Amino acid sequence: MEIGTLLYELIDNVAVVTINRPERMNTLGGTLKQDLATVFFDNIRNDNAARCVLLTGMGERAFCAGADIKERSASTLTMYEYHVQQRRTHDLFSGIENFEKPVIAALNGVALGGGLELALCCDMRIAAEHARLGLPEVKLGVIPAAGGTQRLARLIGMGKAKELIYTSRLIDAYEASQIGLVNQVSPAAKLRESAMALAQKIASQPPLAVRLAKDAINLGGQVDLESALQFERYAAAMLVESDDKAEGMRAFIEKRQPKFKGR
Repeated sequence: MEIGTLLYELIDNVAVVTINRPERMNTLGGTLKQDLATVFFDNIRNDNAARCVLLTGMGERAFCAGADIKERSASTLTMYEYHVQQRRTHDLFSGIENFEKPVIAALNGVALGGGLELALCCDMRIAAEHARLGLPEVKLGVIPAAGGTQRLARLIGMGKAKELIYTSRLIDAYEASQIGLVNQVSPAAKLRESAMALAQKIASQPPLAVRLAKDAINLGGQVDLESALQFERYAAAMLVESDDKAEGMRAFIEKRQPKFKGR
């Protein structure tokens, strides 16, 4: 299925979303942000068969090279208009970050600026060996303003995030792995296979438990420990009487593969 600047397909309970602007390095221009909102919040959200999302880019050059600089350079937005526009971007990216189904980014090439900020909203990142990552906005006289100043520091630590943002330095996939920015590094030819294997493993898990575990982890990174533990208790209690919990226990005792229904 083609949704504007995106390609969308469902493969074995995995919703595969591909940014399809290879001629523009899959940049965040045109209708891409609107299309991302449509595919996540209309298509995938309403498809019960989709239990995990795999987000990647078309081609081997770029996952997403960030803002479309040519498009943005022609912009005549006032400060107020830009502020309102950026709020919409924050809402979109936060919606992806807190999406009820896990999201894996397969970085098939560069992930720069807004492209890396989009990847930071995903639960996990797998990078091709040739991928390069960075937030180079400062060298253009601006800052990473789609959540990069916040999410990068939360993921890799404040000191390292400041270093990368202040210097606009790009890093390779192996350094990204060493600092915890990506979960795995894969040969380019096997990136899709590796990402799909992880996505299918997650998709085979009980959906309610995965969803509430994600909510608990995400919330826990934003609040004090006692508040996080309180939410964890509520989340755990919500699962006690679920069909999936009963099925998981039965399957374990009967030594068979469980059949989870998300109820």
